[in-house]
Amino acid sequence: MLNAGDTAWVLASAALVMLMTPGLAFFYGGMVRVKSVLNMLMMNFICLAIVSVLWVLYGFGESFSSDAFGGLIGNFTHAGLSNTWGHLVGLATAATDTSPAVAWPGSDALPMLAFVMFQLMFAVITPALISGAIADRVKFWGWALFVVLWVTIVYFPVAHWVFSFDGFMGSDALGGWIANKLKAFDFAGGTAVHINAGAAGLALAIVLGKRKGWPRDVGRPHNIPFVLLGAALLWFGWYGFNAGSALSAGDLAGVAFTNTTVATAAAVLGWLLVEQLKFGKPTTLGAASGAVAGLVAITPACGFVTPLGSIAIGVIAGAVCALAISLKYRFGFDDSLDVVGVHLVGGLVGTLLIGFFASSSVNSAGGDGLFYGGGWSQLGKQAVAAFAVMGFSFIATLIIGFIIKAAGGFRVSTEDEVSGIDEAQHAESAYDFGGSVLGGHSATAPSPVPTKDGAALEGSKA
Repeated sequence: MLNAGDTAWVLASAALVMLMTPGLAFFYGGMVRVKSVLNMLMMNFICLAIVSVLWVLYGFGESFSSDAFGGLIGNFTHAGLSNTWGHLVGLATAATDTSPAVAWPGSDALPMLAFVMFQLMFAVITPALISGAIADRVKFWGWALFVVLWVTIVYFPVAHWVFSFDGFMGSDALGGWIANKLKAFDFAGGTAVHINAGAAGLALAIVLGKRKGWPRDVGRPHNIPFVLLGAALLWFGWYGFNAGSALSAGDLAGVAFTNTTVATAAAVLGWLLVEQLKFGKPTTLGAASGAVAGLVAITPACGFVTPLGSIAIGVIAGAVCALAISLKYRFGFDDSLDVVGVHLVGGLVGTLLIGFFASSSVNSAGGDGLFYGGGWSQLGKQAVAAFAVMGFSFIATLIIGFIIKAAGGFRVSTEDEVSGIDEAQHAESAYDFGGSVLGGHSATAPSPVPTKDGAALEGSKA
């Protein structure tokens, strides 16, 4: 039976998740140097264009068609979105499943295309997350080629592993190995999105090498208000990301919404506390980064833990990620905007802590973690899922990155990096500091200065 309320919630959630990509562009864009902000915005924006087309052509079929190779990849039945319109999805449609065996969906089915569009937005933002690790030094079309290859070889298969459940796409449809064989829990993408992107960001930072002058010259964020605006848009859109993953406008969505809020708030406090202890002052950049760290960590856990558990996860994630961003200096990899420290580490924290904080009182399909009498077994499953995704993404991304680099299509020249990647790659600059006309006078020319007798001397200094 089709539930109009659930359908409306999933479509609205898809729109919220879509907003996260422009939000991420502003979050990252504010942190880069003034001469590369447009390149960063474009690296994020192009993901909407590329991944949306690929998702229709074969991405959804690769991710969610019935399994073809032992839980590793879909069989492309739905390539071109064939057999999607006019069809329903959900375990309620399976002849042998009358009650949900996993955290989602609700008791009613969904229009398949609503689910298609919701999952598309996850596929869009995941490669966009990677861009922060390689800011200030990437050719635009080299990045575009990387996005095509990476989502095809890495993201779409991993999405199948994590998000494709047996029976969801039809009574005889089989899904991925993490969801169905390992039975690790990931409510909204801690493994498929954040660990996946974080590991890829580390690999690309290694492939591309350090920016000119790093770490002596780390570059200052050019627009902190942009960063805070981006973080706020991400927080807003994340309600679709997490609560939308319930695929039903019911109690589980309310739990995920609540946990997303309080974990993020707790992570801000955790991050700022570390800053206060280390540097003596809390920063706006730290508050924004702490919020994102909390959002990342609660993503896999939001449908499995209590609000008190989510506060614990948030505080831990905020503090650990604040400490983890210094790893790049210790190990010498130039992760420009701390994708590794926030997304890889935050994703690992949230995924593993499910093994401690999961409670069957929240979600009977999730079971109990160690702190609720569930033993160590779920923690072991969470660790296998997390490190399997991390290892696969890291190795595959290294290979893709080195191939593009060998072809000469990845890193800009030193001259372009120093002079400004925006001008070199896009023939634009974000801000026009000269030549504009305000009130009839050039913004850069000195205004006429009145003399004692009321005459004006053009070009004199005030």
